[in-house]
Amino acid sequence: MTDTARLAGLRVLVVEDEMMVSMLIEDMLGDLRCVVVGPAARLDEALDLARTGELDCAVLDVNLGGQPIFPVADLLRERGKPFAFATGYGDAGLRDVDKGTPVLQKPFREGDLARVLGELRTAVG
Repeated sequence: MTDTARLAGLRVLVVEDEMMVSMLIEDMLGDLRCVVVGPAARLDEALDLARTGELDCAVLDVNLGGQPIFPVADLLRERGKPFAFATGYGDAGLRDVDKGTPVLQKPFREGDLARVLGELRTAVG
């Protein structure tokens, strides 16, 4: 089964503060036939969507305008929603509790996103 067929309909919360990067992720998700939830560029928006949004998983920028994304990660974890971090620093900036969470190393390609979403989809069931 192709990545696109496997990922079709997956509802992905996008949290990214750089508009151009956010648009690129949205385009990639569209190509993969996923449904974009958001996107959110600020922590308060991200928390609201993570709390109330209909989503299967999320891609979280680790640093939103100088604010760490960890409150959103904690909320998603409480809700049982898998997520991946997007960062230029690998897992170096992650908390111990977040070690082992999938990381998309910026800049990433559509194939990288599809691979990580496949892992998250498996976690969704």
